[in-house]
Amino acid sequence: MKERTHEERTCPKCGRVYTERPATSRVDGSPICPDCGTREALESLGVGREEQDKILGIIHEQYRPE
Repeated sequence: MKERTHEERTCPKCGRVYTERPATSRVDGSPICPDCGTREALESLGVGREEQDKILGIIHEQYRPE
């Protein structure tokens, strides 16, 4: 079984350091942090910033990395 590595990356959009699998930006195809990937997806659906914050809060409450 392949061992998971937790390489630190810095998101070019928000500057956050993250170790999760990167998302792919809908804008230019570059790797971005999962939160920015979620925000880009929600923005494409017309979801406002306040609602995005609520959705990301729920995601963070439910997801606990191993």
